[in-house]
Amino acid sequence: MIHFEHINYLWLLALVAVLGMLWVYVEWRRRKRLRAWADEEMFGRLIPDRSRWRPLTKMTLVLLGMALLVVALANPQFGTRIEKSKSAGSDVAVCLDLSNSMMAEDVQPNRLERSKRVVSNLLNELAGDRVSLVAFAGSSFIQMPLTGDYGATKLFLDEMDCSMMSEQGTAIGDAIDKAMLTLGYGDEEREWQRNKKRAIVIISDGENHEDDAVGAARNAAREGVRVCTIGMGLPEGTPIPEFDARGRRTGYRRDRGGSIVMTRLNEQMLREVASAGNGVYVRAGNVNSGLSDITNLIARLDKEEYGESQFAAFESRYMYPLAAALLCFLAEVLLFERRNRKWDLDRIL
Repeated sequence: MIHFEHINYLWLLALVAVLGMLWVYVEWRRRKRLRAWADEEMFGRLIPDRSRWRPLTKMTLVLLGMALLVVALANPQFGTRIEKSKSAGSDVAVCLDLSNSMMAEDVQPNRLERSKRVVSNLLNELAGDRVSLVAFAGSSFIQMPLTGDYGATKLFLDEMDCSMMSEQGTAIGDAIDKAMLTLGYGDEEREWQRNKKRAIVIISDGENHEDDAVGAARNAAREGVRVCTIGMGLPEGTPIPEFDARGRRTGYRRDRGGSIVMTRLNEQMLREVASAGNGVYVRAGNVNSGLSDITNLIARLDKEEYGESQFAAFESRYMYPLAAALLCFLAEVLLFERRNRKWDLDRIL
C-alpha cells in the first residue's frame, strides 16, 4: 500500500491538469486560424518537415514530467523498516487545584478552565518527559499515574472538575506528597535516587491553605525535586459563583452571616512554596505569561533514559518518480518539433 508523507502537495496535480487543458485550447485556436488561411495539403507543400504529432508528444512529456515531480514532492512511501529509538526525559507531576474557589471568574472563562489550558499548553511544550496528574482541594488523590502519553493525559485533564472533591480547602502540602508518590518516592517497588530529573508544578489560587505546604516543598527539594507554582486568579478578589445540579448559575456563595464570599489569589504563599522547593513562581492571569520560565526549568533538568522502543517506519520512494520526471524532460529536449528527414520518427509517432 502506498502512503504519501505530504499528501497535500498532490493538489498541485490539478494545476498540471489545468495547464494541459490550457495548452489544448491554445493549440486548437492556433490550428483553427491556420485552417482559415490554408488547408492541410497546402501546409504540407509549404513546410514539408512539419509534424502534427511531435508538438503534442513534447507537451505530453512536459506535463507528465511535471506530474511526476509533484508525486515526488509528496514523497510516496511503501515498504517498512524497523527503527529503534531511545526515550529520555524528566518526570513532571502536575497538581491541579479543584477547590470551589477555582470556579471564580476573575480570569476567563474561570480559574479552573484557564488552569486546564495552562496544563495543555505545558504538555505541548514538553518533549519526551513523563507526566502525572494530581487533583487536590482539602485532600488530594492521583488522577493519573506517570505516563508519556500526552493524549491520554489531556483526556484525564478534561474530566477534572470541582465536583470531584468532597472535602474543600487547599491542601497543597498533601498534593506535593501525592506528587512525590507518583514520581516514585516511597514506592517500595521503585528505586529512588536523589537527582535533578524530577519536577512538580502546582496550579492553584493558594487560598485557604490548610497544611504545611512550605515544609512539603522543602522536603521535596531535599530529594532533588524542583517545585514550581502557578498562581491562578487576581489578588483584588472576586465572588465565587454557585450552580445547581444542571449547571445553571444560582448566585454567589455566601457565608453563615449571608455575606458574599470573596476569593483572592494568595501570591505570597505560592511564592514561599516555590522558593522552598527551589523552583519558580509565575502568575497565569488572563494570558500564559511566564509559563516559559517553568518549561525552561524543566528543559534544563537532567534527562533519564526510560528504555528503547522499536517502531515501523515507511521507506521513502520519491527517487523513482523524480528519475522518471527527469527522463521525461530529457526526452522532451531531445525531440524536435519538426521531422528529421534522415530519421523519420513520424512513422513511429
